[in-house]
Amino acid sequence: MRFHYTASEPAGKIIENEIEAQGIAEVLEFLTSRGLKPVNIKIIKGIKAVSGQGIFGASITENDKIFLTRYLGLMLKVGTDLFQALDVLMTDFDKPIIKAFLSEVRSNLEKGQPFYLSFARYPKFFNPVFVNLIKAGEVSGNLDKILEDLSVTLEKQQEIKSRIQGVLIYPIFLLVASFSILFFLVTFALPKIAGVFQGSGFKAPLFSRIVFAVGAFFGKYALLLAAVLIFGAFAVFYFYKTSLVFRRFLFSLINRLPVIRGVIAELALQRFASTLASLIKAGLSFTKGIEITAQAVGNEELKAALLRVSQEGMAAKGLKVSEAFRREPIFPRVVVNLISISEKSGHIENVLITLSGFYEKEADAAIKFMVTLLEPALLMIMGVIVGVIALAIIVPIYQLTGNF
Repeated sequence: MRFHYTASEPAGKIIENEIEAQGIAEVLEFLTSRGLKPVNIKIIKGIKAVSGQGIFGASITENDKIFLTRYLGLMLKVGTDLFQALDVLMTDFDKPIIKAFLSEVRSNLEKGQPFYLSFARYPKFFNPVFVNLIKAGEVSGNLDKILEDLSVTLEKQQEIKSRIQGVLIYPIFLLVASFSILFFLVTFALPKIAGVFQGSGFKAPLFSRIVFAVGAFFGKYALLLAAVLIFGAFAVFYFYKTSLVFRRFLFSLINRLPVIRGVIAELALQRFASTLASLIKAGLSFTKGIEITAQAVGNEELKAALLRVSQEGMAAKGLKVSEAFRREPIFPRVVVNLISISEKSGHIENVLITLSGFYEKEADAAIKFMVTLLEPALLMIMGVIVGVIALAIIVPIYQLTGNF
């Protein structure tokens, strides 16, 4: 629980602050240990309470983390005390969940807890890479530099994500528009046209009757089908957000598509290279860096391969870095060769940064190629379906007029 207290110092000065504690007794013990006389103590909401508000809950976004790391690093760099820096950030942030989190961080520091530990308590918002970089910076005394580098890394990742979303906007819009037009044709237009032929007593060709039957079915159950589609979309969204098993299942399905599989693999390799470079730069050992990186690549195959490299190859069998990587077929030959060269020269961090830039460009090119294929494919599928419906209508009309 989180408490807000008002207390008086021995000199008579009144102070106010917040603290994370199990109960009022712990708050009183904390105040007594500092020679403070309690005036008022009340329970307030912490980050867990705030994050549960709303339909989907509040969240700490990537932009929030970029702002937090960038300006906290900047304030520490110019010599601002960590407590003062947190106070300034609490004033600058308007978001309740951020204010609650920063207040909790400050309270934990007052209790003598490490800085990184506050981030580690919320794995939903801060992944192992984020936490371990903060920990490395705190231990080494280079927290300002680590926070600055972390903000740059987060910003780059957000830029890649935004670029991908921007490229996919038009195909998604085209897909939604095509599906909407098709749904209208099949559920509303086609049943009415089919009714005209059926009411006239004219027997349409088998091909047309099949299309009309499909249209009649969709027309009869249009509302039910729309409700099922909407419910299905919400169900997919909900389980994607809440179920790790469902996310893995969905990812495995998507990862089987030929072009998309290549894009996902290149993005995962880019994330692997940039993340591992950041961890090594922060002072973590190569083995520890690989284990942490495995949790952040977002690809189950690559994650399993990295864990084998670290735990089975390097730790258990004592293999060299390049030898351990060479045993995993998921890593392209260029990655293994560059790691082998860098292992001998001692510049593995620079090589990983180069690999990150290379795979970022490769992923960009692959995404553009995928979109280039996707747009005409969607138009062609839509054209074929509309053409089938048009033929189903035109053929019986042609036969009907030929009888006169």
